[in-house]
Amino acid sequence: MASLMENLIDILGKLCEEYENLLGLSKNKTPVIIAGDLKELSKITDEEQIVVSRINHLDHDRQEVVRDIANVVNRDVEDLKLANIIQMLEPRPVESQKLAEVYDRLKDVVHKVQRVNSQNRELLSSALEMVEFEINMVQATKAAPATANYNKGAYNAGSVIGVDRSEFDTKQ
Repeated sequence: MASLMENLIDILGKLCEEYENLLGLSKNKTPVIIAGDLKELSKITDEEQIVVSRINHLDHDRQEVVRDIANVVNRDVEDLKLANIIQMLEPRPVESQKLAEVYDRLKDVVHKVQRVNSQNRELLSSALEMVEFEINMVQATKAAPATANYNKGAYNAGSVIGVDRSEFDTKQ
Protein backbone atom coordinates (compact mmCIF):
# COMPACT_ATOMS: atom_id res chain seq x y z
CA MET A 1 0.00 0.00 0.00
CA ALA A 2 2.89 2.37 0.74
CA SER A 3 4.23 2.11 -2.81
CA LEU A 4 0.73 2.75 -4.18
CA MET A 5 0.54 5.94 -2.13
CA GLU A 6 3.98 7.01 -3.32
CA ASN A 7 2.89 6.36 -6.92
CA LEU A 8 -0.30 8.35 -6.39
CA ILE A 9 1.58 11.28 -4.85
CA ASP A 10 4.13 11.18 -7.69
CA ILE A 11 1.45 11.11 -10.39
CA LEU A 12 -0.46 13.95 -8.74
CA GLY A 13 2.75 15.98 -8.55
CA LYS A 14 3.35 15.44 -12.26
CA LEU A 15 -0.26 16.39 -12.97
CA CYS A 16 0.30 19.64 -11.05
CA GLU A 17 3.36 20.41 -13.16
CA GLU A 18 1.48 19.79 -16.40
CA TYR A 19 -1.48 21.90 -15.29
CA GLU A 20 0.96 24.68 -14.37
CA ASN A 21 2.39 24.40 -17.91
CA LEU A 22 -1.16 24.62 -19.26
CA LEU A 23 -1.84 27.63 -17.05
CA GLY A 24 1.23 29.40 -18.43
CA LEU A 25 0.13 28.72 -22.00
CA SER A 26 -3.39 29.91 -21.25
CA LYS A 27 -2.04 33.12 -19.73
CA ASN A 28 0.17 33.64 -22.79
CA LYS A 29 -2.87 33.14 -24.99
CA THR A 30 -4.80 36.07 -23.49
CA PRO A 31 -2.75 38.93 -25.02
CA VAL A 32 -2.51 36.99 -28.30
CA ILE A 33 -6.32 36.80 -28.45
CA ILE A 34 -6.58 40.51 -27.70
CA ALA A 35 -4.04 41.31 -30.43
CA GLY A 36 -5.81 39.00 -32.89
CA ASP A 37 -2.58 37.22 -33.84
CA LEU A 38 -3.97 34.03 -35.38
CA LYS A 39 -0.56 32.56 -36.22
CA GLU A 40 0.66 32.81 -32.62
CA LEU A 41 -2.73 31.62 -31.31
CA SER A 42 -2.44 28.51 -33.49
CA LYS A 43 1.07 27.88 -32.20
CA ILE A 44 -0.03 28.17 -28.55
CA THR A 45 -3.03 25.92 -29.21
CA ASP A 46 -0.75 23.26 -30.68
CA GLU A 47 1.45 23.42 -27.57
CA GLU A 48 -1.65 23.16 -25.39
CA GLN A 49 -2.72 20.00 -27.21
CA ILE A 50 0.62 18.38 -26.38
CA VAL A 51 0.26 19.29 -22.69
CA VAL A 52 -3.35 18.07 -22.61
CA SER A 53 -2.24 14.78 -24.11
CA ARG A 54 0.30 14.35 -21.29
CA ILE A 55 -2.38 15.29 -18.73
CA ASN A 56 -4.73 12.65 -20.16
CA HIS A 57 -1.99 10.02 -19.94
CA LEU A 58 -1.19 10.95 -16.33
CA ASP A 59 -4.88 10.98 -15.43
CA HIS A 60 -5.22 7.47 -16.82
CA ASP A 61 -2.28 6.41 -14.63
CA ARG A 62 -3.92 8.10 -11.62
CA GLN A 63 -7.15 6.19 -12.23
CA GLU A 64 -5.25 2.90 -12.36
CA VAL A 65 -3.48 3.61 -9.06
CA VAL A 66 -6.77 4.62 -7.40
CA ARG A 67 -8.34 1.40 -8.74
CA ASP A 68 -5.46 -0.59 -7.20
CA ILE A 69 -5.86 1.25 -3.89
CA ALA A 70 -9.59 0.51 -3.94
CA ASN A 71 -8.83 -3.21 -4.42
CA VAL A 72 -6.33 -3.22 -1.53
CA VAL A 73 -8.68 -1.46 0.91
CA ASN A 74 -11.72 -3.38 -0.42
CA ARG A 75 -13.75 -0.29 -1.35
CA ASP A 76 -15.71 0.66 -4.46
CA VAL A 77 -13.51 2.67 -6.81
CA GLU A 78 -16.42 5.02 -7.62
CA ASP A 79 -16.75 6.02 -3.95
CA LEU A 80 -13.01 6.36 -3.36
CA LYS A 81 -12.03 10.00 -3.80
CA LEU A 82 -8.73 11.65 -2.91
CA ALA A 83 -10.33 13.25 0.15
CA ASN A 84 -11.33 9.75 1.36
CA ILE A 85 -7.81 8.42 0.77
CA ILE A 86 -6.36 11.30 2.79
CA GLN A 87 -8.73 10.43 5.65
CA MET A 88 -7.76 6.75 5.43
CA LEU A 89 -4.11 7.77 5.78
CA GLU A 90 -4.60 9.62 9.09
CA PRO A 91 -2.71 6.89 10.99
CA ARG A 92 0.25 7.62 8.66
CA PRO A 93 0.62 11.41 9.00
CA VAL A 94 3.63 11.83 6.68
CA GLU A 95 1.90 10.25 3.68
CA SER A 96 -1.40 11.89 4.59
CA GLN A 97 0.27 15.33 4.71
CA LYS A 98 2.08 14.83 1.38
CA LEU A 99 -1.09 13.66 -0.34
CA ALA A 100 -3.12 16.54 1.15
CA GLU A 101 -0.53 19.10 -0.02
CA VAL A 102 -0.34 17.82 -3.59
CA TYR A 103 -4.14 17.49 -3.71
CA ASP A 104 -4.60 21.10 -2.57
CA ARG A 105 -1.97 22.28 -5.04
CA LEU A 106 -3.69 20.40 -7.87
CA LYS A 107 -7.13 21.80 -6.98
CA ASP A 108 -5.69 25.32 -6.90
CA VAL A 109 -3.93 25.12 -10.26
CA VAL A 110 -6.94 23.48 -11.96
CA HIS A 111 -9.16 26.28 -10.63
CA LYS A 112 -6.72 28.88 -12.03
CA VAL A 113 -6.67 27.16 -15.43
CA GLN A 114 -10.48 27.14 -15.50
CA ARG A 115 -10.61 30.85 -14.61
CA VAL A 116 -8.10 31.88 -17.31
CA ASN A 117 -9.77 29.65 -19.92
CA SER A 118 -13.15 31.17 -19.08
CA GLN A 119 -11.68 34.64 -19.55
CA ASN A 120 -10.14 33.59 -22.89
CA ARG A 121 -13.47 32.08 -23.98
CA GLU A 122 -15.19 35.42 -23.29
CA LEU A 123 -12.52 37.29 -25.26
CA LEU A 124 -12.90 34.93 -28.22
CA SER A 125 -16.68 35.25 -28.09
CA SER A 126 -16.41 39.04 -28.12
CA ALA A 127 -13.98 38.90 -31.04
CA LEU A 128 -16.38 36.69 -33.00
CA GLU A 129 -19.28 39.05 -32.28
CA MET A 130 -17.19 41.96 -33.54
CA VAL A 131 -16.32 40.10 -36.76
CA GLU A 132 -20.00 39.27 -37.29
CA PHE A 133 -20.95 42.90 -36.71
CA GLU A 134 -18.33 44.11 -39.20
CA ILE A 135 -19.51 41.62 -41.85
CA ASN A 136 -23.09 42.77 -41.39
CA MET A 137 -22.02 46.41 -41.66
CA VAL A 138 -20.13 45.75 -44.90
CA GLN A 139 -23.11 43.91 -46.35
CA ALA A 140 -25.50 46.67 -45.29
CA THR A 141 -23.43 49.40 -46.94
CA LYS A 142 -23.31 47.47 -50.21
CA ALA A 143 -27.04 46.89 -50.37
CA ALA A 144 -29.21 49.66 -51.75
CA PRO A 145 -32.97 50.04 -51.48
CA ALA A 146 -35.22 48.23 -53.92
CA THR A 147 -36.54 50.06 -56.96
CA ALA A 148 -40.19 51.00 -56.95
CA ASN A 149 -41.30 48.85 -59.88
CA TYR A 150 -44.70 47.20 -59.57
CA ASN A 151 -46.38 44.56 -61.73
CA LYS A 152 -50.06 44.31 -62.81
CA GLY A 153 -51.14 42.78 -59.51
CA ALA A 154 -49.65 45.70 -57.56
CA TYR A 155 -46.87 43.54 -56.21
CA ASN A 156 -43.39 44.94 -55.86
CA ALA A 157 -41.36 43.63 -58.76
CA GLY A 158 -38.41 45.89 -58.10
CA SER A 159 -34.89 44.67 -57.77
CA VAL A 160 -32.17 45.66 -55.39
CA ILE A 161 -29.71 48.14 -56.73
CA GLY A 162 -26.16 47.09 -56.05
CA VAL A 163 -24.94 43.75 -54.73
CA ASP A 164 -27.11 40.83 -53.74
CA ARG A 165 -27.14 40.37 -49.94
CA SER A 166 -26.15 36.71 -50.23
CA GLU A 167 -22.85 37.64 -51.83
CA PHE A 168 -19.86 38.79 -49.85
CA ASP A 169 -16.72 40.00 -51.54
CA THR A 170 -13.83 38.84 -49.36
CA LYS A 171 -11.32 40.91 -51.32
CA GLN A 172 -12.61 44.16 -49.84
